[in-house]
Amino acid sequence: MSSRMAGSVLLRRAGAGAGRLFATTASPAARTALGGGGGAWVRMMSTSAASQVKDEAAKGVKAEAAKGDGEKKEVAISSYWGIDQSKKLVREDGTEWKWSCFRPWETYTADTSIDLTKHHVPNTMLDKIAYYTVKSLRFPTDIFFQRRYGCRAMMLETVAAVPGMVGGMLLHLRSLRRFEQSGGWIRALLEEAENERMHLMTFMEVAQPRWYERALVIAVQGVFFNAYFFGYLISPKFAHRVVGYLEEEAVHSYTEFLKDLDDGKIDNVPAPAIAIDYWRLPANATLKDVVTVVRADEAHHRDVNHFASDVYYQGMQLKATPAPIGYH
Repeated sequence: MSSRMAGSVLLRRAGAGAGRLFATTASPAARTALGGGGGAWVRMMSTSAASQVKDEAAKGVKAEAAKGDGEKKEVAISSYWGIDQSKKLVREDGTEWKWSCFRPWETYTADTSIDLTKHHVPNTMLDKIAYYTVKSLRFPTDIFFQRRYGCRAMMLETVAAVPGMVGGMLLHLRSLRRFEQSGGWIRALLEEAENERMHLMTFMEVAQPRWYERALVIAVQGVFFNAYFFGYLISPKFAHRVVGYLEEEAVHSYTEFLKDLDDGKIDNVPAPAIAIDYWRLPANATLKDVVTVVRADEAHHRDVNHFASDVYYQGMQLKATPAPIGYH
């Protein structure tokens, strides 16, 4: 007997037995279906079993969804990859750290005693091109923002955060290509970019940009990123000099910002919470305190980029001179 015939016999017997079993409760139509074909019965049993499994699964999902928030968090942190998000960071006083965009060990106290009047006098033709290029960019910025320094600061930081990222990325790729260390400059430049981004996150709490200002940021960032990228490839000393002069202008802009705060033209509102934690400011710090520490940061960036340009002017690579890690 072939396997196909044996299977048919077994199905007919199973169908007949099922018909006798349910004959007392099933309707005539159902009994006819049960007695008439084992295949139909098997399909009915398969469909019924599948439906039962689906119902049980749905009940399980509803039961899980009905559990408390604590159990939900426990489910969220259990991961095949072993990522544990249950550990909470705390401050020095033991209270919980609420920021995920930066960690407690990344905070610092700004050195506000830095000399704000330093200026690199352009002597070479390349320096003069860098200097007057930056000066030419200031004119349309003054016209557009006038004395709205909150919005001006946001625009300034969206541009200022680009050079460090571009420079760090290109030095990183150079280190990989040439199998050489960078002297710590990759980290220093990326640290600068992160610091500028935190300036932006802070001023977002002070002034909200309008839709056309957001559009302007997208356009300016697209143009400036590509221009600085190719400029750094062609001449790193020119690129760092440009950033040095940009930071000089930033110091000037924040000084004007502070003057308007002192004159009462801008309300000296309480400092955003993110600024208090990032710069370790006192709990009663104000916007003036924030602008003061941001200006100090910009002065540090000015010095570092002018120094990097000077290294290139002396015919050396940045890797030959240790980077000022942690210069904040």
